[in-house]
Amino acid sequence: MVSKNERETMEYAEKYAKTLSPGDVVLLEGEMGAGKTVFVKGLAKGLGISDEITSPTYAYMNDYGGVLYHYDCYRLKSGAQAEALGLCDYFYAGGVCVVEWPENIADVLPENCKRVRIEKRGESEREITAQ
Repeated sequence: MVSKNERETMEYAEKYAKTLSPGDVVLLEGEMGAGKTVFVKGLAKGLGISDEITSPTYAYMNDYGGVLYHYDCYRLKSGAQAEALGLCDYFYAGGVCVVEWPENIADVLPENCKRVRIEKRGESEREITAQ
């Protein structure tokens, strides 16, 4: 799917949220500034969350009422570090987990994760691939 702007990215993510079930783990891949947090905003809306969605860069993970766990693993160096912080426990807490920078904790991710890749195609255009 090609998104021409943030609004389209959020609308796509809102629809994608309807395909998810409690306990799903979504690996959100894309370079810095690709629109990963914008995607999570749409996903949250699709899950019925009205809270303001912000990037958990310094908190590592934001919990939105046990419905959505939004991870930012950019600053983590290993899965062991994620485990030590207690982040892995939330994979099994019954909410939808969305993990930005999943490659940094690849060794502790559950099996059967879903993947969404966002690639920049221009100033505001993005190609979004969901698996």
